[in-house]
Amino acid sequence: MNKVDEQINPKDLNRYSLIPRTLIFLFRGDEVLLIKGSPQKKLWPGKYNGLGGHIEKGEDPLSAARRELLEESGLECAGMALCGTIIVDTGSNPGVAIYVFRGDYQSGNLVPSNEGTLEWVNVKNIQKVDVVEDLTTIIPRILALEKGEQLFSAIYSFDSADNLQISFVN
Repeated sequence: MNKVDEQINPKDLNRYSLIPRTLIFLFRGDEVLLIKGSPQKKLWPGKYNGLGGHIEKGEDPLSAARRELLEESGLECAGMALCGTIIVDTGSNPGVAIYVFRGDYQSGNLVPSNEGTLEWVNVKNIQKVDVVEDLTTIIPRILALEKGEQLFSAIYSFDSADNLQISFVN
C-alpha cells in the first residue's frame, strides 16, 4: 500500500470526505461532565454538550480525545475508551466522523475553559437541560454499554426541514 492507493477521487459523490472529531463523556457516579457552550461559539452557543473537538493532523482519535479533555477541563482520564462512532452526512462533502469516548472521573479540579462553562449534570436530569439535540439519545446508549459489548455506530443526516435524523446500525 502507498499514499496514492489511499487517495479519494473528489468526483466520486458516493464516498464521504470526512473531518474527524472527538466527543468525550466523563462520568462521576450518576453525573456526566458537560460544557455549556460560550455565547461566542459558532456551534451550539449556550447549549450543553460533551467535551471534544477536531483531531489534529498526526493524532489518533484517542490521543485527540485525551488532549481535548485536558484542554477543555484540565482533567486527565487514563481509562478512556471508544464507545461509538457517528458519521454526520452534511449533505455535501466534507462530512464529519465523530469518535465517541467515555471515561470515569478519577480525580482533579476542573479548570475553566474559553470553550464554555463546565458542569456536572445528573444523567437523570439530562432532559431538563438545554443540550445539543443528540445527547438525550446517545448518553443512554453510552451508559448501556457493558465491557465487551459492541460499540454503537450511527449515521446522522438532516431532512428537508433541517431536522436531525439519527440512524443506529445494529
